[in-house]
Amino acid sequence: MMDFKDISRKITRTLFLSQSFVSAALITTGTVNSIVGAELSGKVAWAGLPVTVMLISAAFGAFSWGFINERMGRRNGLGIGLILGAAGGLLSGIGIWQRTYSIYLIGMGLFGFAQSAMQLGRFAAAEVNPEETRGKAIATVVLGGTVGSIAGPLLVGPAGVLATRFGQNELVGPYITALILFVIATGIIFIWLRPDPTTIAKELAFKDQKTQLTNKPSRTIPEILKQPGVIVAILAMVIGQAVMVMVMVITALHMKALTHPLTSISLVISAHTFGMYAFSIFSGRLTDRLGRETVIALGAGILILAGVTAGLSPNVLPIAVSLFLLGLGWNFCYVGGSTLLTDQLFPPERSRMQGVNDLLVGLASAVGSLGSGFVFAAVGFQIMGFVGAAFAVIPVVAVLWWNRQPIKLAAETL
Repeated sequence: MMDFKDISRKITRTLFLSQSFVSAALITTGTVNSIVGAELSGKVAWAGLPVTVMLISAAFGAFSWGFINERMGRRNGLGIGLILGAAGGLLSGIGIWQRTYSIYLIGMGLFGFAQSAMQLGRFAAAEVNPEETRGKAIATVVLGGTVGSIAGPLLVGPAGVLATRFGQNELVGPYITALILFVIATGIIFIWLRPDPTTIAKELAFKDQKTQLTNKPSRTIPEILKQPGVIVAILAMVIGQAVMVMVMVITALHMKALTHPLTSISLVISAHTFGMYAFSIFSGRLTDRLGRETVIALGAGILILAGVTAGLSPNVLPIAVSLFLLGLGWNFCYVGGSTLLTDQLFPPERSRMQGVNDLLVGLASAVGSLGSGFVFAAVGFQIMGFVGAAFAVIPVVAVLWWNRQPIKLAAETL
């Protein structure tokens, strides 16, 4: 007889470990992306293009992975995605070596596809766990980002030094490091992610009396998008992502204008990433104990507080606290929303709909990233924070609206 508890723990741990290596790879390169963009293009204005290419490819990649995972299984889909990430590290390094911006941008696009594949791993963890522990499972995978946020920046310096010893531009180093980290993550997935999470999710669904699948057809995406719970889940993740990215992306420029040194700017960004990932287990447990909608509302409330306070003081400590809250609010919306979305879907629907969700989240990142500069230039950092806070009210309103609806799980909507 299959021991679902042990298998779900093994799968969740494997996804956490893989997420740790992937996040380290992406944060290692993310530290220098803007520098490379400006150097290869010869124009400071184009410094943000690599990140934009990565975000857009991640958005559309998520949509693609939804269908690929449905047909090939989670393990194969995730493994292929991480192989593309390794190829991205290689091409980006070659682009810098050859000083060819187009090759470098292709590599960044492949990074985006790999990132979206790994981000969908949180749903794989949710699907192999029972409803009462899904929040914790998702949070465990998200927690892997903490490893990357710590290890990534620490790898940049040594990687650059090693590259120069081989006669290369020091900026090549982080991308070759990312290549190695992606190869390790790929090996972890293909060796240890067994059995395939898709198989276990189906077995659990048949075992669970709440989600009897016999003779019940999968709903179309438009039908699913009409479900109140799905609307709330997607709004929580999309708005949380857009607000977080909009404020976070421009913070370094705001602090530079205030003449803060790079060390202070790094401290603030570290506080932000700490808030994004370090409390994932806590938010996961709250999601399981207090309910998905409660955690979403708490996250939106924290985002509102972060937006209102972000520009109130020019000093480092208040900005760091606001950016920490910005990361924490995002985490609550992300974990709560991801768990709620999983609850609302039948197993045959999950891969497709999760891909659609992450497409929307990725587009929100791109819009937040591109729009932040225009908003900042037009109205300044403080008003931009207020704009973010105003948008963060939307998930709160959505939760209040949903609480007035008959609360239904996916299995009860047909």
